[in-house]
Amino acid sequence: MCLEQIIEISTSLLTPLIAIVATYIAYQQWKTNKQKLILDRYDRRLKVYEEVRKILSIILRDARAEFADLLKFRTSVSEADFLFGSEITEYIDEIYKRGIKLEYWNKEYRDYSQIKPDGYDHQKICNGMHDELTWLTAQFEPAKVKFKKYLDISK
Repeated sequence: MCLEQIIEISTSLLTPLIAIVATYIAYQQWKTNKQKLILDRYDRRLKVYEEVRKILSIILRDARAEFADLLKFRTSVSEADFLFGSEITEYIDEIYKRGIKLEYWNKEYRDYSQIKPDGYDHQKICNGMHDELTWLTAQFEPAKVKFKKYLDISK
């Protein structure tokens, strides 16, 4: 074999080799981008879960949730519709609605030193407060269970 033939064979093999290397690099970039997308989605999902825990912590601490806290919560979890299945958005809606009910009962509540409006039913108000507060403060573990399928990184 002469030198010209070796150069010609090397040149003809170089093009497929470059194509293989370029394909490999493109594949690696695709895998990296896919992993970045998964990580970004995880971060956004984790933020929603942290907001759920935050509002539940406020309710546990204060035995109430101010309307401002609930509106802030509602805004901070607004992208949940796009990140989770319907069971999570329904769960978030229930937390929000029960928080609103709890705040309603707190606003209605009158202690012994306050004037009570006509038709005031102290027991009904106390029961309403109790029911909502009991449900909301018991949601830490159920929230963890519901969000786990979306935040489990062991897979």
